Amino acid sequence: MEIAGRVAEKQILEQILEKPTSQFIAMYGRRRIGKTYLIRKTYEKNTVFDCSGLFENTMEQMLENFWINLSKKSKPTLPPPTSWLKAFYQLEQYINSLPNSEKKKVVFLDEISWFDTPKSGFMGALANFWNNYCTKRNDIVLVICGSAASWIIKNIINARGGLHNRLSRTIRLDTFTLAETKLFLQAKKIKMADHDICQLYMCLGGIPFYLDQVEQGKSVPQILDDLFFGNNALLAKEFDNLYAALFKNFENHLIVIKALASKNKGLTRGEIIKLTKQNSGGGLSKVLQELEECGFIKKFADFSKSKEDGLYRLMDEFTIFFYKFINNKRGQLKGNEVVASNSFKIWSGFAFENLCFRHLPQIAMALGISGITYNAFSFIDKGTAQSDGSQIDMVIERADNCINIVEMKYYNASYQLTKQEHGNLIKRINSFLKKTKSKKTIFTTLISPNGAVKNEYYLNIVTNEIRLSDLMK
Repeated sequence: MEIAGRVAEKQILEQILEKPTSQFIAMYGRRRIGKTYLIRKTYEKNTVFDCSGLFENTMEQMLENFWINLSKKSKPTLPPPTSWLKAFYQLEQYINSLPNSEKKKVVFLDEISWFDTPKSGFMGALANFWNNYCTKRNDIVLVICGSAASWIIKNIINARGGLHNRLSRTIRLDTFTLAETKLFLQAKKIKMADHDICQLYMCLGGIPFYLDQVEQGKSVPQILDDLFFGNNALLAKEFDNLYAALFKNFENHLIVIKALASKNKGLTRGEIIKLTKQNSGGGLSKVLQELEECGFIKKFADFSKSKEDGLYRLMDEFTIFFYKFINNKRGQLKGNEVVASNSFKIWSGFAFENLCFRHLPQIAMALGISGITYNAFSFIDKGTAQSDGSQIDMVIERADNCINIVEMKYYNASYQLTKQEHGNLIKRINSFLKKTKSKKTIFTTLISPNGAVKNEYYLNIVTNEIRLSDLMK
């Protein structure tokens, strides 16, 4: 199957092959995101060596695995190495034996963090391989990849030793967009209406591995049965392994994730501390940083731009769906029961908000501001004894002296703004203006899958309307 989407990432990888010098690339992203497939597919004609680390194995087992993969390529067979310096020296000998050619030779080391067992000397040997071999040639592309984003950032991107400032390019691979999800499903000969793709995305997220399990001719409830609720469901144990495979002391990450899953609108750092009873020091900061680096959460600064203010939102669709409909309910529900339930309808509204946050570039395109600098914020007014508080989930501040106050409404039919909702929206806007004292032009933007009825309340306040079709571009 050809690569679906990933246009920008493929372009970067392909351009690297045209560089006149050797290149060192690091790619990271959450588990199941498609990093390995993208690299192998893009570089399949250039890869001369490909090896993946083994989860929780010893140095001896890692070296043996490296040697086995190299022995498949090298003739005559090399003796098993006893250190990483010897292993990389054997790799150098193998590359030297290849025919001389200006064609780039790709060395791909997958799940790089798993190679680095305690006191193994792997990092020093990797630095030596790059600094004293690859950089003396002009035809090597060294690609490292892994799900443990925090490890890659600490040990490779922000390395202080032999790999300090050595990377040629860093690529963080994020989830598919809605458009890429549609392309992926079409490549699998799966025909789904845009509304169903949206609904499936809100349950699974744009995770290629999950989407690859979808079969032709099945509805969203049937797909949910196959993946979560049915006998032998394909992803029944996925959550149990997801965080454990990514983070050391993953229990601390799950405590934060569970707290965020309990609040659809997000939590401030102070609220996270209160709910989780975690210390407010560096330990929590590291957990939040690692979760954000892997794309599970995202912090949206408050419009006041105060350093400590802002909301952390749980962004991983699969995790949100798990806590709402799967956790402690395994074997008790069916896909059609879930989708038809009132709780699913309520949850879909919050899930749609997250989907919109994931598609800020598409929102900017629909607003015609792609060429203008913009930033998305949350807005929180905690209120006083004399006034009620208010919250606006998305505020887009633009460099052209304008602000979009964004309302996100998930409806199967055309959304109809009521008198009460119109009044509530006016109150939130007035609260925003009073607290921020902003003098910028305010536009009210409505995002709803099927648009809205143009009644008197809509015409009185809505400036821009964005539909699902805009988000799928």
